Amino acid sequence: MRGVGGRFLTDVVGAVVEAWAEVRVHRGRVLLSLIGVGVAVAALTGVVAAGTIAEQSLRESSERQGGRAATYSVSAYGAEGQTVPTGDIRSAFAEATARYGIDYATEHGYTTEDVRFPDGRQQVQAETVDVPFGQMHRVDVAYGAWFSAADERRLAPALVVNERFWERIGSPDLRTHPTVKIGDGITAVVVGVTPSPSFQTDPTMFMLASQVASQQTAAEQLQQGPPSFEVWIPPETGDELSERLRGDIAGQLGDGVQVEAYRNDYAEQNAESLRQVQLIVGGIALLVLLLGALGLVNIALVTVRGRIREIGIRRTFGATAGRVFFAVLMESVVATVAAGVVGVLVAVLVLRNPWTIEIISQGVSDVPAFPVSAAITGLIAATAVGALAGLIPALVAVRVKVIDALRY
Repeated sequence: MRGVGGRFLTDVVGAVVEAWAEVRVHRGRVLLSLIGVGVAVAALTGVVAAGTIAEQSLRESSERQGGRAATYSVSAYGAEGQTVPTGDIRSAFAEATARYGIDYATEHGYTTEDVRFPDGRQQVQAETVDVPFGQMHRVDVAYGAWFSAADERRLAPALVVNERFWERIGSPDLRTHPTVKIGDGITAVVVGVTPSPSFQTDPTMFMLASQVASQQTAAEQLQQGPPSFEVWIPPETGDELSERLRGDIAGQLGDGVQVEAYRNDYAEQNAESLRQVQLIVGGIALLVLLLGALGLVNIALVTVRGRIREIGIRRTFGATAGRVFFAVLMESVVATVAAGVVGVLVAVLVLRNPWTIEIISQGVSDVPAFPVSAAITGLIAATAVGALAGLIPALVAVRVKVIDALRY
């Protein structure tokens, strides 16, 4: 068995070496077709790799808006339009999440605060959250840091503001613990700054829900309405766990209170749409590959016809039909694999170029490395195209009769 395996390996290596030698001899004929194959492989590899980066960008954007997979939103409503006290919902939510060991849970609401900027007062929209919100929604912090547990114990409320807010107060160094007056003259400390997109012109900020609640009266909380609450739990148990959570909270709040729990993130749905786009663009690249294969078929047929006498001589010296078939087939495979390697290298150089990365990865925090799957996909496609392009010429070579070949 070892001898048979060694002989087979020797035959394969010999066929590959022979095929490469023939490709070098006829390189002028196959060069143009191989350029087309190489370009198509580079396009196919680039599409798969760029799609990975685009998918990461889309996923991060979705996570900033709806939360990571799987984020569930929990809300409570009173019967006949009655408002449920925010403190009751908050206590029920905290008890239920503690019971099920949910570490990532946050309150999420909106309010407005009167802020005294150096150039005048302005009502600023604020999101009221808990510390885990930053991790759950992938909040980027350009300067300073996101809230920590220590910020909840501050006597002065902590703020994470956007760049527009930060610029309005003079862009101070956060290491100096800059302060600003909010509400009825309350001193708040700015601990972090989030990036502001170009279209965002108004100042906004995040505040810790516990600190906002300590400043508001019960009447103000009722007037503002109850906030929603969010949990980040494993997707595989999300539906079951969220239903248990909903039931526990409803049981604590009593009859007449309706509690709803629904999945809030939508990264997977967007990723599915992106995969469809990848399939369409990848299909176009495969079509280009097939067109390149047709060119290789024509060139290989011409080459085989010019080598009929050579094939006949090889058959008289004992070359089997299988050996001739494999040798001709490997010529196309080796040529397209070589073109595929070049195409993959071109795709890697283009996509890992700093200028290209800066363009296609805007808004991406965790830029993925060049995916090995993209390179493998390109090489497999090149190999398959080479096999298809060499199949017909190989069959023609096998059907050549020895006596006719020697008379050719």
